[in-house]
Amino acid sequence: MVTDDGNTLQYRSLQYPPSASSTTGNNNPLLDTYKEHLESLRGHFHRASSMERATDIILSIVRETNADCVATAHLPESLQTLIAGQCAEYGIELLAEPYSYEGGLQNTIDRAQVGISGADFAIAQTSTLVEITTNDDCRLVSSLPRTHIGIVYEDDFVDSLEHASPVLRKAFALHDKNCVASFISGPSRTGDIELRLTLGVHGPEIVHTIVIPREN
Repeated sequence: MVTDDGNTLQYRSLQYPPSASSTTGNNNPLLDTYKEHLESLRGHFHRASSMERATDIILSIVRETNADCVATAHLPESLQTLIAGQCAEYGIELLAEPYSYEGGLQNTIDRAQVGISGADFAIAQTSTLVEITTNDDCRLVSSLPRTHIGIVYEDDFVDSLEHASPVLRKAFALHDKNCVASFISGPSRTGDIELRLTLGVHGPEIVHTIVIPREN
């Protein structure tokens, strides 16, 4: 999802060691753990059998929110193409990479009601999506729109932060000046002095995770 061309980082080349319990296919206990924790945080979990099915899920979320503008970042090329086709068919404005930094990238992405971004991997125990990036595109797409849809491959799950440490160390070693890792665990939460919890004050109010199969 993230490439190594100066702006992005090819995460698969970082020799990331999966958890011992990590498996692919329909029987992956890490997905069950992730789903349970995400739903406890009021997040929404989806598993797609194909890129086409993932696109259908995305479109249903976009239409449910009555969005007329969506922003994408760091998605698999095939999924990006399918999303672009659906947006064109339904008259939805699509903001996509490469983004222009003229006029303020933040103002551009802030127009979108839905942000769709690719995660490098996910941590099951905390239902956390991890984005590793060297620019602001992915971070803004996952933090500014009211609704965020995170995309992650089914074989990119680890059990805990401990299992994620090697890839994070490698990423920062390769990009020691401008590499940022974002950890996303459900909707944004803000508490006040009276212990009242409010969603969506400093980030997305609605968060979805869509798990996709690895393409051949």
